[in-house]
Amino acid sequence: MSQFTNEDEALLQSMLRQLLQSVKEKITGAPSVECAEEILLHLEETDENFHNYEFVKYLRQYINNTLGSVIEEESEKCTSTQNQTEISGYDTLVQHVTKKTRESKQYREMMHALKNVMMVVVESLINKFEEDRMCNKELDSKSKKKCQSDYYTDNYSDSDSSFNQSYTFMSQEQLQLLVEKLDPIQPKEVRQEALQMLCLSPPSDVLNSECWPNLRKHLMMSLSDPDAIFSEKILRFYAKTFSSSPFNMAREVYTSLAQHLEFYFFSGEYSLRISSGLDVSNADVNHILKKVRLLNEYQKEAPSSWIRYPEKYMEEIVESTLSLLSVKHDPNHPASPDFLSPIYFLALLDIKAMWFKKWTHAHYSRTVILRLLEKKYKSLINAAVQQCLDYFEYCKAAVSKTPRVSGFSQQHLNNEQKFFYTGSELQYIYFVHSLCLLGRLLIYKQGRNLFPVHLENKKDCISLTDLLVLFARLIYYSPSYSKEALTAHTDNYSPASLVMEILQVFCDQTGCAADCLYTDAVMDALLDPLQSLLNGTEVYINCLETTLIDVADILARIAAAEDGLPVLLYGGSKNSAKESSPTAVHVIVQFTKKLLHDDISLLSGSELLQVVKGAFIFVCRQMYRTCEGLQMLIPYGLHESIGEAWKKASLLSERVPTPVTGADCTSSISLDSKNVLLWEETLLDALLNFSATPKGLFLLHSTGAMSDCVSFMFNSLSKKHQTNEREEFGNGVIVAQMATTPTAAVALQSSGFIKAFITELWALLECGKDDVRITQPKSTPVDPIDQSCQKSFLYLINLLTYPAVFELLSEQDIPNKPMYSHREVPTDIINVIDRIIIVNSEAKIHSLFNYEQSHIFGLRLLSVLCCELNTLLLLETQYKVSQVLLTAQEENVTEASEGPGDFIVDSLSVERNHVLVRINLIGGPQERILPLRALEKGSDPYPWPMFSSFPLPKCYLAEVPRKADFRQDKDLDELISILQNPGGQTEWAEICRRQFCKIMKTRPDIISGAILAELIEKFVLHLSESRSNCYFSIGRYEDVDMKKESLSSVQQLGIEMTVRYGKYLNLLKEHAENELCFVLMNCEQFLKQQQRTVMHLPITTVESGIHPVYFCTAHYIEMLLKAELPLVFSAFHMSGFTPSQICLQWITQCFWNYMDWSEICHYIATCIFLGPDYQVYMCISVFRHLQQDILKHTEAQDLQVFLKEEALHGFRVTDYLEYMESLELIYRPVLLKDMRNIGVQST
Repeated sequence: MSQFTNEDEALLQSMLRQLLQSVKEKITGAPSVECAEEILLHLEETDENFHNYEFVKYLRQYINNTLGSVIEEESEKCTSTQNQTEISGYDTLVQHVTKKTRESKQYREMMHALKNVMMVVVESLINKFEEDRMCNKELDSKSKKKCQSDYYTDNYSDSDSSFNQSYTFMSQEQLQLLVEKLDPIQPKEVRQEALQMLCLSPPSDVLNSECWPNLRKHLMMSLSDPDAIFSEKILRFYAKTFSSSPFNMAREVYTSLAQHLEFYFFSGEYSLRISSGLDVSNADVNHILKKVRLLNEYQKEAPSSWIRYPEKYMEEIVESTLSLLSVKHDPNHPASPDFLSPIYFLALLDIKAMWFKKWTHAHYSRTVILRLLEKKYKSLINAAVQQCLDYFEYCKAAVSKTPRVSGFSQQHLNNEQKFFYTGSELQYIYFVHSLCLLGRLLIYKQGRNLFPVHLENKKDCISLTDLLVLFARLIYYSPSYSKEALTAHTDNYSPASLVMEILQVFCDQTGCAADCLYTDAVMDALLDPLQSLLNGTEVYINCLETTLIDVADILARIAAAEDGLPVLLYGGSKNSAKESSPTAVHVIVQFTKKLLHDDISLLSGSELLQVVKGAFIFVCRQMYRTCEGLQMLIPYGLHESIGEAWKKASLLSERVPTPVTGADCTSSISLDSKNVLLWEETLLDALLNFSATPKGLFLLHSTGAMSDCVSFMFNSLSKKHQTNEREEFGNGVIVAQMATTPTAAVALQSSGFIKAFITELWALLECGKDDVRITQPKSTPVDPIDQSCQKSFLYLINLLTYPAVFELLSEQDIPNKPMYSHREVPTDIINVIDRIIIVNSEAKIHSLFNYEQSHIFGLRLLSVLCCELNTLLLLETQYKVSQVLLTAQEENVTEASEGPGDFIVDSLSVERNHVLVRINLIGGPQERILPLRALEKGSDPYPWPMFSSFPLPKCYLAEVPRKADFRQDKDLDELISILQNPGGQTEWAEICRRQFCKIMKTRPDIISGAILAELIEKFVLHLSESRSNCYFSIGRYEDVDMKKESLSSVQQLGIEMTVRYGKYLNLLKEHAENELCFVLMNCEQFLKQQQRTVMHLPITTVESGIHPVYFCTAHYIEMLLKAELPLVFSAFHMSGFTPSQICLQWITQCFWNYMDWSEICHYIATCIFLGPDYQVYMCISVFRHLQQDILKHTEAQDLQVFLKEEALHGFRVTDYLEYMESLELIYRPVLLKDMRNIGVQST
């Protein structure tokens, strides 16, 4: 089908004509021929009907018939194995086939035939076009003699584009003659004929001509012509100019139209009044609306292009607009207040002030607009503020049933077509426009600087705060509407919803929120309904439930903001109210408790009561998710109220029938039952969020809802996983907190959470993602832990703290099966250890698809877990991990004819070597040397000696620093003297602390060894003489015969490692092991005696198994960290890790393996001499020391690994002593009070 017949040519001509007719508007709208060509070239991208055109269908079929066999042949060649190398240089099969097809003989012949036939078709069309043009010209000359009777009623900017007509190009002389004919003094017929010619002329020629200034004047005058048809034709010319001319030309037309309207409103012809209403079907009114609408439509389009032109052009448009909108009667004029000004017409057409939103969006135009508003047109802002005030007064009067002469329509605006607007409706429309304009204005700093404003009828200025208070009050003083009215339309113009939109935007803008919302006056306005309901005073509020939900939404957004939370907790910094008035948090939590106890009579029986409760619980949740917020809420016992409400809801939910499989959900469960289930989930979610902080987790345990909350979290995560919705950080932090406590760890296991996580981990580790189509082989992982498994690795580290490890692994044996199936997926932690950590059989090796990668994962996990010494002792005593690794090293050698072979250096042996040294050596950064995990360049890539039996090679032990020669020190002698001769208890202790600090800052090296022991012993002895400082009673120790065998295996191993470390430091002698056993057993016996005789902790605390170091010390570490080092706190949050977890590990093992012994001694002495709160300050100092490293490793996504594995290089207690003292001055009163109250902790 390479040749075309005459029938084909005729068919092609018809189809091409149809295509051009379909895209006529797009082509004629192009400003140049080049643009028209571009439109046609990209028609497939821009026209959704492209493939439905007959011309396109014909071409597709023609190409398929001509080249189909060529394409199939090339495709077969490419897919055959013989031609794989041929296409290796191309990205895809399609590219290769396309190239070969275009090089074929058939393609060349087809293109030649198409070119020839299309030349004939196009030439025929051009000839036909010329014939049609001559015919149209004759008809056009006849039509000029007839009276035009068409009435233009639609939008000029898009209905009658002049590009749908032919252009008539005129010389300057012809244009000058045209201008003269359009002079208003000319006869009507002459002007009409000239106007017709003007509409046929290209706008660019007209606007660029020398006679445009005169033409502009004539057109402006003619716009007021009594003949509506004539003036509408001018509007058509203006509309054509807006749609087809560049901005620099369109602004000429825009400013002339704006000036015409301004003159018209000032003229005596205009006499419309607000009180009379507005009949839009009236011809004169309709004509005004058309003019304003044309302006408004261009207002919305102009910002997309004006940045490409000089600022003065844009300024002309802005100023002409503001000048028009500022038109009003002289204040002394009797009809001045009733004057229907231009802004009412604009508000009617653009009620939400979208023009202003678009104009202020970009800094380029916003600067000009706000400058003009400040210098020349501030009356516009004043009028908008006045309108809002007037509406508020009307609403207030309506609520309190006070009669008013003038008012606003309470009829809810909707999308139905209207022909008459009453005066009150016009006032309301202008109010909405003013509200939206002010809401946009206040987003920007320069806009806020326009306040305060002076109003004519107000003595005092209206400040920014005054306006925001007004907005807040509009929420609850607005007229109420029926639910049907509020939900029937997509655009809701109720004042409350409009104010809510504005305040929600403010909450998202940090600077705007600080200036507008974070003041006591605004907070008081928002809380006024709550305060009234709490006090039992009369409440004048329309739609109380909706108002409370709206207020809760704004409060929750403020609480969620970093700068907003302190405002709720401690009060605002500007326009402060009386100091005696409670801050917002107290009002909110009291109101929430009353809601939960159904103690608010006005809301009893309300359908929306549970929604209101949920909204205010969410506000509280945003606060108690933080340490500082929780501290403020604890005295109110909110967790108890929520817990009680949950127990009641839980009892009701048990009565809800289980949905029947296959049945319609709506029929099987009633709406009330669904509400019960939803309410129970809301309360569980609220309780779950207490676990975001250490003390909050402790409070959650006291409610008895721990297991249910964990199950709820797991079910929620499962649903989100199914819909690919995941919370990036929130749940990671909660799981990390929960894993630090035994009860929560057990709950995680019993809920199925750990099983699901292990299953997902195994799929990533052994199977990879199965939902990705494999088009090429996966690259071999170069990282020890592949990126696809990195998040799961970190999550597992968060999960496996010592309390969790103890609960999940204690007294559990390794399976060590004789055979493992590839399909056998681990479901708990013991199976993970069995399969990828203790890989001690051929069966385990062969059961892994990716043996090396999975085992490396396991060894890295073991390395991190064993950094926590309690976990190390448990794993070593139960599973003998050191021996397993030594055996693996022994088997990983080369075969030798004589003697033992050499160790094979591979990724597994290098990792095993590192782990063996790490878990068998105790010491700080300068006391032990850990082998690197990476190979080095050169002849000896791994210089670290490997071993398969103990003891470790000596190269891993650093040289013990020599003890400094003790020289007499005056300050030390003075401290010893004070300790030996104490005076008044309080004064004596303070003198000792000052002297201790002095020595620590000048000669810290002498506070060590026997001297340190003597100082601590004497200081503690004197402190214990005061009952207020003595927590335990003084015990009696008997020198009984106690054998080491009576200790547990974990204790025995701990003693061995401790003695080994002590001997390395030259601190312990040969018989130290027995002496340490004696101390340990006496301590254990003493603690048991104390448990029998005195209950030091409340029974709830003991039963929870949550250590006070966690819920008290670690809690305050997190609170201080957020205040003192916000970047570090954010880094933890982003990592899904918690400061409390690592600090609990540091404190529990007394910084062993993180600090050298000398620094550990200083840490202990500091906490004893200066107070237990120095534990908190010490951890904050460590975080300050590590700040840059923490930020770096957060970015690298390995923060947990870094903090757990790395020692504290370069950290010295004395360097941060002054910093710790500064923290003491601020935080000691709160910390010590809470620490002393541990024994009487109330939940």
